Parts: sequence; C-alpha cells; structure tokens
Amino acid sequence: MTDEATTADWDEECDVLVVGSGGGGLTGAYTAAALGLDTLVVEKTGYYGGTTAYAGACLWLPGNPAQARAGLEDSAELGRTYFRAVVGDSAPAELQDAYIDNAGPMVAFLEENPEIRFEHRPFPDYYDAPGRFPLGRGVFPVEYPAAGPGDELLGAVRPTAWEERLGVSGPEGPFTDGRALIAALLSALRATGRARCRLGSALTDLVTGPDGAVLGARVTADDGRERRVRARRGVLLAAGGFEASHRLRREWQHLPGADWTMGAPGGNTGDAILAGQAAGADTALLAESWWCPSVLFPDGSANFALGFRGGVFVGADGRRFANESLPYDRMGRAMLAAGHGDHPDRPVWWVFDGRWGDEVPGIVVVPADRKSFTEAGLWHTADTLDGLAATVGIDPVGLTETVRTFNGYAAEGVDADFHRGEDPYDAFFADGEGPNSALVSVAQGPFHAVRLVLGDLGTKGGLRTDIDARVLRADGTSIPGLYATGNTIASAAGAFYPGPGAPIGSAMVFGHLAARDMAGRAG
Repeated sequence: MTDEATTADWDEECDVLVVGSGGGGLTGAYTAAALGLDTLVVEKTGYYGGTTAYAGACLWLPGNPAQARAGLEDSAELGRTYFRAVVGDSAPAELQDAYIDNAGPMVAFLEENPEIRFEHRPFPDYYDAPGRFPLGRGVFPVEYPAAGPGDELLGAVRPTAWEERLGVSGPEGPFTDGRALIAALLSALRATGRARCRLGSALTDLVTGPDGAVLGARVTADDGRERRVRARRGVLLAAGGFEASHRLRREWQHLPGADWTMGAPGGNTGDAILAGQAAGADTALLAESWWCPSVLFPDGSANFALGFRGGVFVGADGRRFANESLPYDRMGRAMLAAGHGDHPDRPVWWVFDGRWGDEVPGIVVVPADRKSFTEAGLWHTADTLDGLAATVGIDPVGLTETVRTFNGYAAEGVDADFHRGEDPYDAFFADGEGPNSALVSVAQGPFHAVRLVLGDLGTKGGLRTDIDARVLRADGTSIPGLYATGNTIASAAGAFYPGPGAPIGSAMVFGHLAARDMAGRAG
C-alpha cells in the first residue's frame, strides 16, 4: 500500500481502474464504460481473458432473458430457493440475494448491446435440493466471429487450455465458450469509446489517502516501468485468486503447492488479495476452492477431468470411496474427506478396462502419445487386475474385491455403496447399455490405471465484500474506492458449488454491481 503523502503526481487518470480481464473484470469494465465512465483495464499477462477463457462458460444466472427465449420458466425466487438450500449459511444471505436478484437484470443490460448474446443449453444443477433444474438453468455465450486481420485486441484473447497447456492445435473458426464471452465483452467495451485495455501490466499496490480511501494504484509494466494511476470513482480488483501461489496455498489451504490448478498461467498469484489486505481489507473462505479431480501429467501439472462414463476410483487400498459420477467439485470434496489425492503420497487411481480402446472414459484432454505417462508411472496397463495391482502398488485383494462388487452392481443396475447413477447429473454423461447407464463393468482386459489428483478451477476465498462489491474491513465498514469480484473475493456460494457457471456468473454479477455503484458516486 502506498500513502498519498508519498505520491506527488499521477502518471495517468481514469474514472474506473479494473485489475484483471476475466469475465468478472470485463463485465465490470463494460458496465462502467457503458454508463459513461472513463475506464482502464490492466492485465498482468500477455492475454485477455484469465481462466474464463479456458472455461466452457456455462453461466449460472437464474431468471434471465436467454432462459425465457428458450421457454425455461426460471425466476430469481426459484433460483434463491435452490441456492439457499445448497449454500445455507456458509455465505452471507445478503450476498446470496444480491447475486440471485441481479443475475437476470445484468443479462438484460448486457444484451442491450448487440455484441453480447446468450443461449440456454442443458447442464444439470449439482445438488438434489428444492428448486433444482434437473437439466440445468445455465446459459452460454453464443459463438463470436474470429478476430479479423490486424485486430490486436481480439487477437490477444487467451488461447484455449489445450493450446496453451498442452501445445495441441485449437480449432479454426469463431470464438466459442469462454473465449466467446471474452471476445464479445472486449468488442462491446471497445465500441463504447471510453475504455483502454493494457496487457503486461501488473498491480503493484493500492494508493490510499489519509482516511484510508483508495485513490488509485501503482501498476508495473513488463519492462519494469511503474505508473501511478488515479481512479476517480474506484478500483475494481478482478485478478483471480491465489491458486498459482505455492506459498499462499501452503499457508492458507495446507496443500503441498500450486501445481495442480487449472488457473490460467501468469496470474492468479493472490496479488490483488494481498493488496486489499494491505489497504485494510478483511478476508474469508481462504481454505476453499472450486475443486475437481484432475489427471496428473508427467511435468507435474494436472488437467481437469469430468464426465466419467466408466471405471472406478480407488485409493492405495484398492477400495472405492465415492460415487465417481459426482459433479466435479463434489468429487473433489469427497477426495479431501477421504484423504485421497490431495498429497503426492496419497494417490487416487482411475481403473477402467479395455472396452474403451485408445480412449479414456471421461472428458479430459490427454496427449495421444501415452509413453511419457507410462514412463512417469502415471498410466499403467496390465492384462489382469492382479497384474495391474502389482504394477501400480495397489492392494490386490482390495482391488479385486472392489471390482467384483462393482461389476455385480453394474449387472443389477444399483450401486448399493455410493448410489452412482441415481442422480440426473450422473446420467447426463453416461452412455452404458446396462440397467443403469452410469454403471459399466470393469471386465475386459487389458486393464488401465490412470493417476488422479485433487485439482481446482481456482480458489474461491479472498476479500470480504458487500452487496455492491465494496471491499470490507473487519469491522464491517467498506473501504471507500475499493471493489472486488470473482476469485479475488470470498464467494457468495460459500463452501459449495451449486451449479455449472456459478464462478463466472457470480463474478460477472458483482463486477456489474461494482460498476453501477461507482457510476452513482460523485466524481
């Protein structure tokens, strides 16, 4: 934190300074510019989009116009019933209400701009609770035209995860999924004529006045040059969580490090959270993340996996510990509860049979050449289960008994241990041909074991905020001029992941609310 007394002059001025360019930050930036405010977006990395650009970009936004166009009869009240039943008191009720009540109006506001459009697609809510939509209430950004020649702004949208992390060539054609959302928001922002966007510009710290109000920030470019930016209406921190910080993950989450996150590289190191704390902000939910099972890669990183259609998850004892078809955050929490996959010496193995050929029975991008996985001890294959257990180091008795019991469940159609296949989410990805499509026997050699670890889509604890996304001190008062959203804040979803798109959806809503509050402030 830098005090005004040590800052003689400003190098640059704006009404609103937005730190970060994911879905939440760009929604806040567009809202501010559309409401007439001079807006500056600074992005630490060389790409716009943050982790949003990696996402499928389902958005959990109850009662919005895109749902209505699809004939889906949702509302804020139905969304609140479900959300409250799931989240309970793990997040303040007023934050939950602010998210739910403003979701639909935000979509309506964004869609007033012809650059921004959403559509409903099925994707089930994650919990069996009152108000649930079994086929989902999520909306997605529609495809957006590819960047034209010389379009430096859209040409700097972050590549897909498989391009950036795996070096796999991405598809030609229009922007899709999270990249479509980022491209649409950037185009709409540019069209306002009241915004500037700057890559390679990292937040150094916040500049405050004698009364503790945030007046602006110091921003450092890639070349080391520092600029002091005055923000007349406020600073919106939307720079992700701390998922990429080894130190903070060890200190706040007691995890071995930060190698297994799906957070986009180059950012998400907790800078904005630490800057907020230095300005007097309180924090909450620091132990929480948007968890997911992930396939461990030879370089030590891990890749998000979901939609498991076959196989079983076992620990070193060869025993199952959860319903493998659970929504990914719930599976991550089951791994934590069982003490499996959260540490290098507590492995989880995904065991499946040869019926899948060269494919894996789930949604995960892995290189076609498995040799590196095999050499690293992350993918084992054997003709028999006993041989697989010996190769991997799994208890052979436990594995054999587990598979025999599971195969009996597959034949009967009922998982008596973990109820796999009984929930609409379980059936959403399943394609088995037996009496329960989510239960496919593990019976045809060769047999495979792939190493899974506890990954995440980002952390979800951070600065405490109010219903207008104003950052709060420990005594509950707000810090004038300071706002935050996305994974920089303590999530309105608390210790739960209620449905697909809650992370990005809530980030967008609170970015929007922050900008509206700043627009209502005196200059």
